Amino acid sequence: MNEWNIQSRGHQCFVSGHAFSEGETFHTVLIEQRQGFERLDVSVEAWKTHGAEILGRPRLISHWHGIYHAPPQRPPEAIRKDDAESLLRKLLELRAERFGAACYILAVMLERKRVLKVKTQLREQGRRVFVYEQPSTGDIFTITDPDLQLSQLDQVQREVADLLANGLPLDGGTHRGTI
Repeated sequence: MNEWNIQSRGHQCFVSGHAFSEGETFHTVLIEQRQGFERLDVSVEAWKTHGAEILGRPRLISHWHGIYHAPPQRPPEAIRKDDAESLLRKLLELRAERFGAACYILAVMLERKRVLKVKTQLREQGRRVFVYEQPSTGDIFTITDPDLQLSQLDQVQREVADLLANGLPLDGGTHRGTI
């Protein structure tokens, strides 16, 4: 059975180290090695002086031309981890029951982003309680499962997005600013 090691297009010339620019033509050579295949991407300029030497390598599998396209930039995270974590900390400090569902959603988000880890689950007064740890600080968070219904989820997600965008509301309902 063959195991394929897929190698991405190089971002610089194998020979000269020259960084490829958007739309630049380059040569690619695939060579069989003991441990699989090796891909060499070579600029047109370096190919002029080293192409014959590269093509003369033993175990040459293939050669082709390509056009370099820079990888797309990663979109910024919709919610930065540090903002979500700092908001969770502030909401937990308030100990306001009205933010219980928002705390739960934030904790789940941070768990999915591997910022928080579930250490254990408890049952307290018939409700599920999650004990989370922030591994880099050792801080422990206890979050009660609000038993959200599917019909409530959209509203809580909007509340969390609003809190992240505008900060905590003052008593009169206006926002203090960013968290």
